Amino acid sequence: MIVSTSTSAIAMQTQPILTLEQVGKTYANGTVALQDFNLAVEPGTITSLVGPSGCGKSTVLRIISELGDLTTGRMAWQSGDHKLAYVFQEAALMPWATVMDNIRLPLKLAKVPKRQALELVSEAIAQVGLQGFERVYPRELSGGMKMRVSIARALVTQPNVLLMDEPFGALDEMTRGKLNQDLLTLQYQRNLTILFVTHSIYEAVYLAHRVVVMASKPGRVVADIAIDSPHPRVPDYRTSAQFNRYCRDVSHSLSNAMGESLALAL
Repeated sequence: MIVSTSTSAIAMQTQPILTLEQVGKTYANGTVALQDFNLAVEPGTITSLVGPSGCGKSTVLRIISELGDLTTGRMAWQSGDHKLAYVFQEAALMPWATVMDNIRLPLKLAKVPKRQALELVSEAIAQVGLQGFERVYPRELSGGMKMRVSIARALVTQPNVLLMDEPFGALDEMTRGKLNQDLLTLQYQRNLTILFVTHSIYEAVYLAHRVVVMASKPGRVVADIAIDSPHPRVPDYRTSAQFNRYCRDVSHSLSNAMGESLALAL
């Protein structure tokens, strides 16, 4: 049985698992990707990042994952007990490897014993609904199935923090909606902390406990909107007045952010 929780209830019970304070990122060519970026992430929540192209959403994920360095500011974890996994926009599967071997790859690189690795792979396959496709090759899979493999490959390492950079952006609406629902189930089952980058306002509101709206030039937070609706969501939530109200709030903040960015560029 799934018991719904609200954003405010979670915030009252927990302390941030991750904090970014006054973070700035300037590239060697002088481009300021982020400036005075602040974010506190509560454990066991989904935080959506939305904003115009070039506002630094992916840069934030890269800094958190330590695939990129911050120039100024501070990033701090609540404790050393965190394990990250990253799901990119492209599934990036090895075409010569089966579904099972693609999912097993990070465990193989970590030299996890084969028997233990296969148990973890089987668990991840079951959680993303890929049973029966273990011996299939990527060329035989749809776009949605490939993304399921990518998600399973991230889950197999047993992370508690999942970074997702527009993972469903290239999928059709029906597939995207199904994967949204599956992701909510996974997040609840594993108590994952998820940072989710998307260009879709509707996806951001549907998935998240909060939506962080960013502006560009430089990348910064201009709105932090708590989505105080029961979580995990059910499909009927998409047609509710509350969902539509939150989508309007995010859309209004995003329009303002894009207007500010344009004004700064002139």
